[in-house]
Amino acid sequence: MVPYVDIQNLTKSFGAQVLFKNISFSIAEGQKVGLIARNGTGKSTLLSVITGKEGHDSGEIIFKKDLIVGYLEQTPTFNPEESVLDACFNHQGNPEKVLKAKQILTQLKITDLNQPMKQLSGGQQKRVALANVLIMEPEFLILDEPTNHLDLEMIEWLEGFLARGNKTLLMVTHDRFFLDRVCNSIIELDNQTLYSYHGNYSYYLEKRQERMDAARAEIQHAKNLYRRELEWMRRMPQARGHKARYREDAFYELEKRAQQRIEERQLRLKSGNVYIGSKIFECQYVSKAWDPDHVILKDFYYNFARFEKMGIVGNNGTGKSTFIKMLLGLVPPDSGKFDIGDTVRFGYFSQEGLQFNQDQKVIDIITDIADYIDLGGGRHMTASQFLQYFMFTPEEQHNYVYKLSGGERRKLYLCTVLMRNPNFLVLDEPTNDLDIQTLQVLEEYLADFPGCVIVVSHDRYFMDKVVDHLLVFKGQGVIQDFPGNYSQYREWSAMKTQAEEESKKTSEKKQKEDYHHDTRRRMSFKEKREFEQLSKDIQALEQEKKLLEEELCSGTLTPDELTKKSKRLPSISEELDEKEMRWLELSELE
Repeated sequence: MVPYVDIQNLTKSFGAQVLFKNISFSIAEGQKVGLIARNGTGKSTLLSVITGKEGHDSGEIIFKKDLIVGYLEQTPTFNPEESVLDACFNHQGNPEKVLKAKQILTQLKITDLNQPMKQLSGGQQKRVALANVLIMEPEFLILDEPTNHLDLEMIEWLEGFLARGNKTLLMVTHDRFFLDRVCNSIIELDNQTLYSYHGNYSYYLEKRQERMDAARAEIQHAKNLYRRELEWMRRMPQARGHKARYREDAFYELEKRAQQRIEERQLRLKSGNVYIGSKIFECQYVSKAWDPDHVILKDFYYNFARFEKMGIVGNNGTGKSTFIKMLLGLVPPDSGKFDIGDTVRFGYFSQEGLQFNQDQKVIDIITDIADYIDLGGGRHMTASQFLQYFMFTPEEQHNYVYKLSGGERRKLYLCTVLMRNPNFLVLDEPTNDLDIQTLQVLEEYLADFPGCVIVVSHDRYFMDKVVDHLLVFKGQGVIQDFPGNYSQYREWSAMKTQAEEESKKTSEKKQKEDYHHDTRRRMSFKEKREFEQLSKDIQALEQEKKLLEEELCSGTLTPDELTKKSKRLPSISEELDEKEMRWLELSELE
């Protein structure tokens, strides 16, 4: 099969820093490839080089002749004066696609097509750029963080859109659910080298672990040989023959292999020195609305429990970020109040990020906060060890801020929040722009965190790992309290929808039925008794159905109880229909 793009011996460096060296790979028609790498190691740069936006030091990039390529940049730019619709067609010039453009923009919740681009937020502009690429219907899609600034509903739509058909794509994303469901190949850029895996993200995790285990075994074997050869080098005189010189050259190659290091975190950051009292916060009948059409909260009450790890999900614009800003005292409620415990020390990671001094070093930014974290029991972790835990190498810790990538700055901002040792973490979209390795470290940190956590995120994989309870913001002040993680909520929600649809179909079928009964006879004694019993049964079933629906919407049930009761609901409806139909038959007898 002719490849859409063939990369041969590609090398790229910035000054002394080599991002990748002599890497080669190709992408054929129908391949959906996810690119994984640590922040700052060249993911976005590689995409820019492949699309010709940036140059490279050496190597070749060969595209199939006349291939149509669509490229979504991480931070797209537009003419601020042009309208949304113009921005979608400036580069395509095909007005016949206006209808498709409107459909895609509507899915991405961009509804005012005449709005000037300068009035759109950065997230909305990214969604217009994504629509722009999809409208083109390119043969080959190159996407840099396509799920950033999308809510869960949009992500699931895009997931389906890209998974359908024989689309070909190369993308960078930290969304592991998305990688798992869309991609059929993974390439990993690690230590300037490229590794390929022919499967989805789950397959990649399994095979990467095998690669790491094999590499560790090889390094250990090299170390054992190195010790033996080092002894030989010390014993041998300086004047050596041809065979000895060959062995000496081999020794230096062996030395390189033996000194290789595989990055591993040997310790888990378990802090025993975080105390939080039994009173956390009480949200006392809080209301907030920007205008009548944009209600955030409506007499909302919630009492937050000690050590709770809560996730907040919902579509963009439903008020998730506003809710946590009210909790932190940054936005006042219209009525009601938040009563916060005296021992609570918030650590807030916002979407907006933090402005750093560009000429300051990474390590200095952290030591300005604290020289170490007290882990309790006489244990300490220095600022440098803490940064290393979050995958800033000792060399990277002495980089200046202006040299950091966008993802590395987000990671540094996260470290400044955690270094203050808070006992209540409030994280608003913490996964945006963080690489998968950093997300795994953060998940581990939060699993061991001995305080409270609130996370606002559209990253389903992250939410499943971290939270045990959800608030689902549905818009216009409607908030559902769900006792489980995101996958459990989706499963319950799907079952509830199915039950409601089945109940509706049965009801419609019953209304359409044309009942024809023999009314020439009266009820028998037995039928009268049956009629009386049916009336009682129908009343009891209606009461059970009402109670069941109230319980399903209460937010107090466990996931197992939810599943059990969701299954019961359609059977009640079916039983009711049968008894009501029989009751109608008997009622028409004289």
